Amino acid sequence: MKLARTNRVGEQIIDRRLNGKNKSAVNRQKFIQRFKGQIKKAVTEAMSGRSITDLNRGEKINIPAKDISEPVFGHGSGGKREGIHPGNTDFVSGDRVARPPGGGGSGGKASKSGEGDDDFSFELSRDEFLDIFFEDLELPDLIKTQLAKQVQYKTIRAGYTATGTPSNLNVIRSMKSSLGRRIATRTPYARKLREAEEELAAVLLLESPESPAMPSPRVMALQEEIRKLKSRIRTIPFIDTFDLKYNNRIKQPKPTTQAVMFCLMDVSGSMDEGKKDMAKRFFTLLYLFLTRSYEKIDLVFIRHHTVAKEVDEEEFFYSRETGGTVVSSALQMMYEIIKERYPSSDWNIYGAQASDGDNWTDDSPICRDVLINAIMPHAQYYAYVEITEEGHQGLWREYLAVKRACANFAMQHITSPADIYPVFRKLFQKKLA
Repeated sequence: MKLARTNRVGEQIIDRRLNGKNKSAVNRQKFIQRFKGQIKKAVTEAMSGRSITDLNRGEKINIPAKDISEPVFGHGSGGKREGIHPGNTDFVSGDRVARPPGGGGSGGKASKSGEGDDDFSFELSRDEFLDIFFEDLELPDLIKTQLAKQVQYKTIRAGYTATGTPSNLNVIRSMKSSLGRRIATRTPYARKLREAEEELAAVLLLESPESPAMPSPRVMALQEEIRKLKSRIRTIPFIDTFDLKYNNRIKQPKPTTQAVMFCLMDVSGSMDEGKKDMAKRFFTLLYLFLTRSYEKIDLVFIRHHTVAKEVDEEEFFYSRETGGTVVSSALQMMYEIIKERYPSSDWNIYGAQASDGDNWTDDSPICRDVLINAIMPHAQYYAYVEITEEGHQGLWREYLAVKRACANFAMQHITSPADIYPVFRKLFQKKLA
């Protein structure tokens, strides 16, 4: 900032900083926070009419003008007054008074008098739209009690250090350091030694050979210098404490709220294209919610007809494989994966299943038993969505027994695409503290 003096009385502060590209970002966030209730209501209404392919765009919402009106102070006549207010001849106590006619502005019939304000339009970006939509959603009971009480660490390599225990000594790195030090330290003395030996050889050739027993002072000086240089080189240690390098290991915090979500989708022949489309919409919304709301979460995708198969994200949403229906195959696979890769002592386990409820008659009781006895004791939460326009199938009736036995089991019914968003919010609504 620069100060520009305008007169003797005071100074004027002039801000000469350049405006950034997002200079209105702060005011925009303040507006969103201030009118969060009205914006959230508009977002919910907008989502009810969207398809799953429209999640990658924002939304233009309207806020009623009356909700953003600012309070104002009015000035009365002031002073102390006395007056007489006459009664009326049209109404008595208890009569209902008709609403006076009003002006236009927010729609309705035309009027030749009065004025008003149009509703306020506000454009939300994609991120703002999704943040508001997912704001009050969460994975139920994410942090387990035993995991919340302690911080776990894992030891990882982090280069080398000059101090450490003998067991962590890195021999190769220490020898490289020793060799480099000896070469660097010995080089100046070796060069002087070579020069002294060459000079001594030249002096001996020039001197007279008649008196070899009495070398000249120059020869004696060179011989003494050579002796000292060789002695100096010999005193250079093979290895020094400066050369020792130890493997450095540090403790890195290990996430204690690890979570995995199992996505089980029925792709049997009874699931026609409309039902599969609604199932994919539900799982797409779930995938988007999890990846935006949680930094570290594993996703396991399982498709099933008569047999279950663990697939990647691409195959889960776009494969066209179909067949008969044996729902227990997917539940059995989920249980096997939990045992092999996701022990419940370290992981928060969640499941979401979408099916039309049509299953082999003898298989539905097996599904009930697998859930109650094998999966639900390890799971934090399990959500089942049945997609059908008709009455509930046999799988729904068996799952009602699971719901009665397990408090962490939830069920919802979807009949049309318009039900996807309300059902999703019911299943993952944030619990009040």
